[in-house]
Amino acid sequence: MRALVTGGMGFIGSNLVDKLINMNWEVVVVDNQSAECNEKFYWNEKAENHKLDICDYKFTRDLYNGVDYVFHLAAESRLQSAIENPINTVMKNTVGTCTVLQCAREAGVDRVIYSSTSSAYGLNKPPNVETDSLDCLNPYSVSKVAGEELCKMYTNLYGLKTIILRYFNVYGDRSPTTGQYAPVLGVFLKQKKEKIPLTVVGNGLQKRDFVHVDDVVAANIAAVNDISPEYYGQVFNIGSGKNISILKIAKLISNNYIHIPVRSGEAEITLSDITKAKLILNWKPNIEIEEWIQNY
Repeated sequence: MRALVTGGMGFIGSNLVDKLINMNWEVVVVDNQSAECNEKFYWNEKAENHKLDICDYKFTRDLYNGVDYVFHLAAESRLQSAIENPINTVMKNTVGTCTVLQCAREAGVDRVIYSSTSSAYGLNKPPNVETDSLDCLNPYSVSKVAGEELCKMYTNLYGLKTIILRYFNVYGDRSPTTGQYAPVLGVFLKQKKEKIPLTVVGNGLQKRDFVHVDDVVAANIAAVNDISPEYYGQVFNIGSGKNISILKIAKLISNNYIHIPVRSGEAEITLSDITKAKLILNWKPNIEIEEWIQNY
């Protein structure tokens, strides 16, 4: 098998690339290394690596030739950056996704697996199911949902097979740790290592559905399996199906923590209903966050 992974040098993408390489896949990586929250980028020397922008049709188009599957993870994924520069966010997440889909379509790629976000649910009452109404609270979620709609359109209009994965709060090895809006678990572990107080937003009672990056990788791989054609262009929740408070996470790591001001544009509670992914993709999460923290 030959795969193209966009954003393949970042947190989730690099873990996926390593797994595919270990499965003896040929892997092409496209990443422009623009993510400011990453302390480093992870190159796998066994992959064919290209430092290019996914929006650049001219220079990326030929990389899709001969590819069986595209895993599209490249994105402007930090909330703060999206709020400060919505035009850049829409360019990367929406125009970039359209470019990926068009290249895949022209090259005859079998399937595109699109990484989306649970922030599409906004303030909808959890647990969230894929049929919930959309409630985008910020430019990031709007731009990612627009990418979902492009995937559906490319399936319905052009016949390109797409699968949309809505991730909840992903954690694990290589998680970004810099910036105010970096994933909270990575920030906490870095603060613990540096022997400084963990910064808990607000009262810390907000709850998040955390899913380990290895389980997210497994979901991406499950999405290339044979499924009924009716499910192409559809959304699948990828979470743990459980949630835990930020304060509890902090206390599992350290008793040295402080509270910082609340932030706008964020849901109080996230919780996934993963029934559809279990039934259709034959996928389920295997890593418990409490156990992972203790082992870490």
